[in-house]
Amino acid sequence: MVEKLVCLDMDRVLVDHLSTWQFVYDQLGISNDESFELYNQGKLDEWDWIKLDLALIKSSFDRPITDGHLRSLMEGMPMMKGWEMLIEHLLSQGVNVAIVSGGLQKTARDIAACFPSNRPWRRRWGGIDRHTAREQAGGMDSMLHVFTNGWLASTPLESGDSLINEYGRYQVQMDGKGSVVKMLQRRLNVSKEHTASVGDSSGDIGMFKESSCAILFNPWDDRPKKHAHFVIEEKDLGLVLDRICESLSIPKP
Repeated sequence: MVEKLVCLDMDRVLVDHLSTWQFVYDQLGISNDESFELYNQGKLDEWDWIKLDLALIKSSFDRPITDGHLRSLMEGMPMMKGWEMLIEHLLSQGVNVAIVSGGLQKTARDIAACFPSNRPWRRRWGGIDRHTAREQAGGMDSMLHVFTNGWLASTPLESGDSLINEYGRYQVQMDGKGSVVKMLQRRLNVSKEHTASVGDSSGDIGMFKESSCAILFNPWDDRPKKHAHFVIEEKDLGLVLDRICESLSIPKP
């Protein structure tokens, strides 16, 4: 059997919102416009941008913020039409599915936990965390591979919760998604010919370059269009699934 791989961006692709980070800002009534502008001016790298944004979130509270509290702020994340059908069908056909996103890990893990494997949870490269596996996947591992950014829980509390640290989680570079795709291809023994990727912005061009089926979905701007094989502007992932199935010779639902 030929191994196949589909890599999915999350924000504005699986999630029907500007970004998972922005969802938290909206919940708190704050703005990261200052750090965003510094980044665009080249005065801030991505690592420091994450640290500044976490500091901004923490500064909106008069007490130390916990992992559980930050998780709770992300409840009710709006999801894109067809997200579950897309992933479910690909997995049913034996396709490897990965989320590769600069968004927050909580939502990516929530998505991944909807598709538990038949293996008990274990710590692994691209896996979900123990908490998510226990609370949402019946203690099982996920069938998905997950690579995201976000926060890290550090200091344990007597309540069983943990404080978040100031450094953040930095797995996915803005322009480095192609490297993640190539690592997955090596580990899963998948060729570029049998790889598809779905993204919405220029940050996904690296994934597009490593894929024989590159789909620009719900485009943020026009810059990635010349790197995409297909452009889908309607916010319906069922249309994306059709293109992937045609390109990778997968039976349609």
